[in-house]
Amino acid sequence: MTYVSLTPLDIALAAALLIANGAISWGFRLGLEKSIAIAAVRMLVQLALIGIVLKFIFVQTSPVWTFVFALVMIIAAGVEVVTRQRGGFSGWHTFALSTATLLFIGTFVALLGVGVIIGPDPWYSPRYLLPILGMVIGNTMTAVALVLDGLNETASRERTAIEARLALGASRFEALAVPLRTALRTGMMPMLNAMATTGLVTLPGMMTGQIIAGADPVDAAKYQMLIMFLIAGATALGSFLAAVGGVMLLTDARQRLRLDVR
Repeated sequence: MTYVSLTPLDIALAAALLIANGAISWGFRLGLEKSIAIAAVRMLVQLALIGIVLKFIFVQTSPVWTFVFALVMIIAAGVEVVTRQRGGFSGWHTFALSTATLLFIGTFVALLGVGVIIGPDPWYSPRYLLPILGMVIGNTMTAVALVLDGLNETASRERTAIEARLALGASRFEALAVPLRTALRTGMMPMLNAMATTGLVTLPGMMTGQIIAGADPVDAAKYQMLIMFLIAGATALGSFLAAVGGVMLLTDARQRLRLDVR
């Protein structure tokens, strides 16, 4: 099978589909035209730059460059988590929590998947480590953002009941048990839905990319299974750590509720 390289014209033709997004936004007065244009340009610039950077890193095959780029990915994801919060979790405490969670989860899962299971030579090969880390971090980032946002929203809505439980002597985790469960469910549900439909309804990006590049569909399916299991475990662990950390941020040392986290 011959690999087909895309031209700028091919990309432009695909980008023309965004006209439909703008038309729907304009027709229903959603006011998203500017956001769509900015997001499209941002994606275009980011992918173009990342292609150049990854090409350089793949040639170097250096653990230093690989780990530096991985750290940049994690920090950027931590910033993105903070920007997705609608209140409460909006300051440096949230950034520290999300970045630490993503660093731990990303390092653990990526090393397990690449260093132990796949086992390339060298084990830190950026061609394997960075794409897998990116998929793990991206999905975990979404889960962490959903957990923190859901936890803050539910705690705000049930503030009176939570403060009553705390006043009666309940611990922070007992008083916030309902918001904690709701947030965990919210964070883990997208991945559960994705696993249920993968292969039957959707062909995920990694499998599709390998097939287009000429890989055997069975081998591509095996890699996709590996990735889905890694992502599922990462989102569960990330949701748990974010929920526990979120409860700690929402309460002070004297077990009092505070919804003004900064």
